[in-house]
Amino acid sequence: MQEEIVRLRRETERRIAEAATPEAIEEVRRAYLGRSGRLAALFEGVARLPAEARPAAGRALNELRAHLEARFGAQATAVADRTRVAQLEAERIDVTLPGVRRHLGRSHILRRSIEEVQDIFVRMGFEVVEGTEIETEEFNFERLNVPRDHPARDEQDTFYLTDDLLLRTQTTVVDARVMRERRPPMRILTAGRCYRRDVVDATHMPVFHQVDGFMVGEGITFADLKGVLAAFAREMFGPQTRTRFQPDYFPFTEPSAQVAVEYGAGWLELAGCGMFHPRVLEVAGIDPERYTAFAFGGFGDRPAMVRYGIPDIRFFWENDLRMLAQF
Repeated sequence: MQEEIVRLRRETERRIAEAATPEAIEEVRRAYLGRSGRLAALFEGVARLPAEARPAAGRALNELRAHLEARFGAQATAVADRTRVAQLEAERIDVTLPGVRRHLGRSHILRRSIEEVQDIFVRMGFEVVEGTEIETEEFNFERLNVPRDHPARDEQDTFYLTDDLLLRTQTTVVDARVMRERRPPMRILTAGRCYRRDVVDATHMPVFHQVDGFMVGEGITFADLKGVLAAFAREMFGPQTRTRFQPDYFPFTEPSAQVAVEYGAGWLELAGCGMFHPRVLEVAGIDPERYTAFAFGGFGDRPAMVRYGIPDIRFFWENDLRMLAQF
């Protein structure tokens, strides 16, 4: 019996040392200390020993069981510690090394340009007002002195949602709504997307951006309009920037003009402008005998093209990071 106990002890200790996972330890424990294990078989053999040998054999087996249980516990603790250390090592972060820099997004160059235009006019006393991109024929055309049979509608062919609802062709439509709801004096600026069925080329897109503004009050003249736009151009493009006004035609302004800035060796048109037609004021409920108003519209995509030397408006819509990341 004593030889079997020694042999079992050595064998069990070897198997415990080889068990490297909690599952393996439990499998060895059941094999040697379980109800049907090797140690239980030795306990059953004690009854077959001579009476004088049984007490010593029983004590030896109990000591072996206590010893093995302690070894199993120690091995389980050691395996758990190693597992925890390995997990911590795998999850370890070396704070002494530089982190991985995330790519940060930024505002689109068009958005930043429009916001800069707005900031310049806000400093000149204008209030920024939002407008909807879906409009009615009444406000998009008729209240701006463009009746249904007017030839100017051909230049503003747009996208209709119903017989009366359409995607606005210009942000001047916001002027018509604001003038109906407020009383002079007013200095209003609005910005946003506009839509026309234009053929795509370097300077035209079916979707484009406009910044539109107007001023209504007593004694407002074309000289005030020129002063405001010239001040804007100098603030936006530099103090030496020159502006040029050329006669033009718009149904809702009289007189009308195109304002351009010196760009390289030539001139680039920025916006249309003029004094609001008396009928536009009358429709809005404003007395044209007492009040006058100037208006301008443009300054959306063009200022960014001028300032950053972007030759093609389509570059704004291609989402090419090689181009956008430059600004």
